[in-house]
Amino acid sequence: MSSVAHHVAPVRLYLAIFGALLVGTVITVVVAFFDLGALNNVVMLAIACAKALLVVLFFMHVRWSSRLTWVVAASGFFWLLILFVLTMSDYMSRGWVAGTLR
Repeated sequence: MSSVAHHVAPVRLYLAIFGALLVGTVITVVVAFFDLGALNNVVMLAIACAKALLVVLFFMHVRWSSRLTWVVAASGFFWLLILFVLTMSDYMSRGWVAGTLR
């Protein structure tokens, strides 16, 4: 038998997180109807990251896990950041982004 105690979250917490995810989805849909210019993608990614953080912390039980689990989850987000930076550096280095078609 394992001597490690497992955390049991109350159902009320899961319902609150589910409600927050629904509110985040509604906010995403509402913001999609507004033209924010260059901030559209930034706002959408910020909302998506907040929702992903809620899912990882509570539904995947990382909030109550060991520090090693925190390191593994953080390294996944760090790797995603590296992939975004590499993708955006390739995207921004193309000529058609600046408005000149070749």
